[in-house]
Amino acid sequence: MTQRTNRTEKLDLRLSPAAKRTLQAAATAERKSVSEFVLDTALSEAEERLADRRIFTLDGKGWDAFVTALDAPPSRHPRLERLFREPSVFDPKNEP
Repeated sequence: MTQRTNRTEKLDLRLSPAAKRTLQAAATAERKSVSEFVLDTALSEAEERLADRRIFTLDGKGWDAFVTALDAPPSRHPRLERLFREPSVFDPKNEP
């Protein structure tokens, strides 16, 4: 049995009559309420879109290159170093 979590948040949505009919038809085909269908579908899509930002897989050669890049000392960027030496508009001593 699927464990249900307490749903306390609400999300409102504006859509065209045609879009609403499409969602209702799809929900009916899945034997779900429109709310269940939209939530399940949106969460599935969101998880898929975020997956490559949280989890990635590498073969052995790719992993070695990744670890080497992480372990390498940072490269110098003279323009960035110069920027950090300049006074910032956010420094308290630069306030009028």
